Amino acid sequence: MNLLYLHDRPGIYLVLAACLLAIGIFGLLRRRTLIGMLISGEIIFAAASLNVMAVNRFFAPDPTAGQIFVLFIMGLAAAEVAIALSIIIAVYRNYRSIAPQELTELKG
Repeated sequence: MNLLYLHDRPGIYLVLAACLLAIGIFGLLRRRTLIGMLISGEIIFAAASLNVMAVNRFFAPDPTAGQIFVLFIMGLAAAEVAIALSIIIAVYRNYRSIAPQELTELKG
């Protein structure tokens, strides 16, 4: 197996996307701050984008469809970051903490 031809195999990209997804889910479960959870969510978005691009490159007949879908995912991620950061700033102003376990008054 030559290392120069690893980029021609879809399995490499799919395994990398699965690893990113696992890291993101682990981060969501283990992070204790809202910022860490936000970063983990972005890693999950990156895994989804990599998966879509790999499937698009190796299996789809139209190369632009996957690229447009990834651009949509990136726009969705940017909107999620903007909204989440504004919520985190508002929570910090009211409670002086961004630890989710200390925000007991927000429970319904």
